[in-house]
Amino acid sequence: MKPVQSEIQKWMKQNQNFKENYLKVREEVLNDPEISEFLSLNPQLSQKEIDKNLIKLYEYKTQSKQCDKCKSYGSCINMIQGYSPILRTDNGEIHLVYEKCHNRTDYEKQKEQQDLIQSLYMPKDILNASVDSIDIDNQRQPVVYEMLTFLKEAKTNLPSKGIYFYGPFGVGKTYFLGALANELKQFNISSMLIYMPEFVREMKSSIKDDSINDKINYFKKTDVLMLDDIGAETQSAWFRDEILGSILQYRMMENLPVFFTSNYSMEQLEEQLATTNRGGSETVKAGRIIERIKQVTKEVELQGDNRRDL
Repeated sequence: MKPVQSEIQKWMKQNQNFKENYLKVREEVLNDPEISEFLSLNPQLSQKEIDKNLIKLYEYKTQSKQCDKCKSYGSCINMIQGYSPILRTDNGEIHLVYEKCHNRTDYEKQKEQQDLIQSLYMPKDILNASVDSIDIDNQRQPVVYEMLTFLKEAKTNLPSKGIYFYGPFGVGKTYFLGALANELKQFNISSMLIYMPEFVREMKSSIKDDSINDKINYFKKTDVLMLDDIGAETQSAWFRDEILGSILQYRMMENLPVFFTSNYSMEQLEEQLATTNRGGSETVKAGRIIERIKQVTKEVELQGDNRRDL
């Protein structure tokens, strides 16, 4: 079998137009400032090696280097999306390798941080909430102060107590949870946001597929647990004692914070928890739950206008 290189040379001689185009491309490639600099820094490379790897050099020339031709990861023009070409030498041979570019690194970081926020039945606008978009007035100022204090401490060490936000319907309690979750992800702190009435139904349905213990363990151990609208769900002694009580007990012992929102103060919530769906009153067990809540949160009242009517 004749060598491939000699066959190509023979074919080029027979095809003058291809030869002219080849020489033109070769000249453009070798005159490229970056490639010219690469070759000057590696004088050990033979002309034969350079010609043999002209396709690699051409590929390098046409690709975006460190996002210089790409505005974003999604608009990357490179052969391997999000990877930038780099020319290297090894034992007198030219190698073209690809490494992650700035845009891909930023994209992966954003995706990783977004994955830090998990939720059950939370509206999309809450998951996109931000601290900067919170309207601060005299009524909200104390609440914002408590939230910023928690975030400041979380930068270095996750506090053992979250916040129990309570106040009238529509004042923005749930929005605060979303804003907190988005700030915490900047510190690589994960959070789980749960809408309590749906959480109760989720746990009941988990009995059927035998996944309840796995879910309870997940809620126990997530960095920051956020329970939205506690007291709004139809209460059962089973959920109060076996699910909520178990989760709070674990987080209390492990110094893991919990955030709550509610239309009830802790004192009012205790009355709610004491009344079961069977019509009985279990004040001792309800009091036990409230004591655990106090161990993992600080009660803060949020007053103001109903912003859903604005």
